[in-house]
Amino acid sequence: MIDTIIFDFGDVFINLDKKATPAALKKLGLEKWSTQIDSLNFNFEKGLITRTDFLQGLNKLVPNATQEEVLEAWNGVLLDFPMYRLEFLEKLSKKYRLFLLSNTDSIHINHFRERNGEEFYNRFRNCFKKVYFSYDLGMRKPDEEIYKFIIQENNLNPETTLFVDDNFDNIKSAEKVGLQVWHLLKGTEDVIELFEKVKL
Repeated sequence: MIDTIIFDFGDVFINLDKKATPAALKKLGLEKWSTQIDSLNFNFEKGLITRTDFLQGLNKLVPNATQEEVLEAWNGVLLDFPMYRLEFLEKLSKKYRLFLLSNTDSIHINHFRERNGEEFYNRFRNCFKKVYFSYDLGMRKPDEEIYKFIIQENNLNPETTLFVDDNFDNIKSAEKVGLQVWHLLKGTEDVIELFEKVKL
């Protein structure tokens, strides 16, 4: 019997276009996506470098672009957050303990907050007992330590806790620590189908 649900954010609630940022950076002069960008992203998502360091690092790869253009390109990945998903989440929060666990950075979260407005953002946050962003924790999925931390901090029972994510690697590592899982398939499934896809 599931009593707790841990949700991912991107492509579960907010829609993403993962090709948008590489395409936008290419227009700004980026020759090709590199391990250097992946490293910058990884370190920023873990809170190991500052916003300024991250943007300066990206800017070096597209030196003819302004920092504002780089920022806009970086936020290009973020699309819409349909209201029907928020309404579903609000109903769900009345019956289950909900947590959010997202690999993300401060730029993306601030952009989401500004674009959707404080009311929407607060309604979303208030659905969860606690919100966990990788850049605050210094950890990121799929490292098992991040799941273990949340389980221990909130005294969760993995057998009655469901983890929902669209990334297969994240799902596999969550299974290893004993969590129940739903690998949500982007494009063919929607989080509001939860009760149809998972036995709660």
